[in-house]
Amino acid sequence: MTALNENLVEVIRDALSTGESKENLPRILEDLQPFDLANILPEFEKSEQLNLMSVLPAGKVADALEYLEPVQQYWFLFHLGEPFARKVLNGMSSDIIVDFFAAIHQRQADRLFQWLPEEYQTKVRSLMSYPENTAGGLAIVEYVSARKNWTAEQALAHVRKIGNEAEIVSYVYVLDAPGRLVGIVSLRELILAAPKMKLEEFMNRNVISLNAYTDQEEVARVFGQYDLVALPVVDKNSRMVGIVTVDDVLDVVEEEATEDIQLLGGSQPLDAPYMQASFFSLYRKRVGWLLILFIAQAFTSNILRHYEGVLSEVISLALFIPLLIGTGGNAGAQASTLVVRALAVGELNVGDFARVVWRESRLGILLGLTMAVATYIRAVTIGGSMDLGITVSATIVAIVTVSSTVGAAIPIVGRKVGVDPAVLSAPVITTIIDSAGLFIYFEFARRILLIGQ
Repeated sequence: MTALNENLVEVIRDALSTGESKENLPRILEDLQPFDLANILPEFEKSEQLNLMSVLPAGKVADALEYLEPVQQYWFLFHLGEPFARKVLNGMSSDIIVDFFAAIHQRQADRLFQWLPEEYQTKVRSLMSYPENTAGGLAIVEYVSARKNWTAEQALAHVRKIGNEAEIVSYVYVLDAPGRLVGIVSLRELILAAPKMKLEEFMNRNVISLNAYTDQEEVARVFGQYDLVALPVVDKNSRMVGIVTVDDVLDVVEEEATEDIQLLGGSQPLDAPYMQASFFSLYRKRVGWLLILFIAQAFTSNILRHYEGVLSEVISLALFIPLLIGTGGNAGAQASTLVVRALAVGELNVGDFARVVWRESRLGILLGLTMAVATYIRAVTIGGSMDLGITVSATIVAIVTVSSTVGAAIPIVGRKVGVDPAVLSAPVITTIIDSAGLFIYFEFARRILLIGQ
């Protein structure tokens, strides 16, 4: 916590302890951002938190609760008193409300659901029908819409009436009688239009929209392509469901990046921030992959046992095993990481499989030849024979080529069969390359050094 926040906590605590909270706290906290308010709450006792929240406007409390976990949100709504808690709940964004209801017990959700106006209940229930990680699950219903036969004057009056409740008023979404999205008008266009001109006469009909079942990764990709602050979400009949705003997409980007990084490290994604995750949760998320990779690595031992005779004849071969296997694993990890990222941002798709394999196989040969020079020098400088130098050099060309090709191919195959490419990432590829690399190495040694002939 920053020094500024530490000082603020002390000021708030003094105000609470002296009984001056109702008079002073709203003034003290008027410039504090909702995120910062939520961030300092853990510094206070539960009773102090309630006193603090109860003297603030319901809208500010609602904004702060959006940064808390559902269990914390419910605790506040349960303890703040129903009249005030109703105002707080109705002040929260619809996407936050949907996530909140999905996370708490059904009976708790049913009770709080009744606190919403009937029309709002219908909209929230519609959002709850969509999977969590889709555009429909991310959408909010606080937007401004108008009928296409309305005049600019009527639409502006509507903006003034409900604008304070909307998440964004930069755009007015134009609907036909059945509620289908048919156009969009910017606030600037609306202000500059002739008062009696109908929206359908000057609206933009080329609307970029999202299907309600579009995956959240694709949602983030569309935002990145068009640099928009909000996108409308429609159902299969083009009826307006809600809008997704850029701040929600930033959360998606962070969530997806975190998940991919954890998968790339060979761990199941955590359900909570690292320091908030329980000790045994961390254990469960990591032990499964470790066991799987351990079993896979057992093949490495079998290969070593199979070529035990080769090793016994040329002991110096063992010196290069870590170097060769490590280099192969690194090359495969490089290729897989690049391809996984390219798949994630839409730069590649399954149809590019042949092009990617061809590209990486050629690149692998070039990288392998470069590494072969360094490997040969290393072999002869430690006293190895020329034949040994040729063996390890030829091996590293083959291993790097195979590693680069396999590392690039496996994530695309994973996408094809419906497995997250990040799952088939560096640890898996490294394990495969360990076994394949040893096989290649000992076969080259057996043939070049004429061992066991």
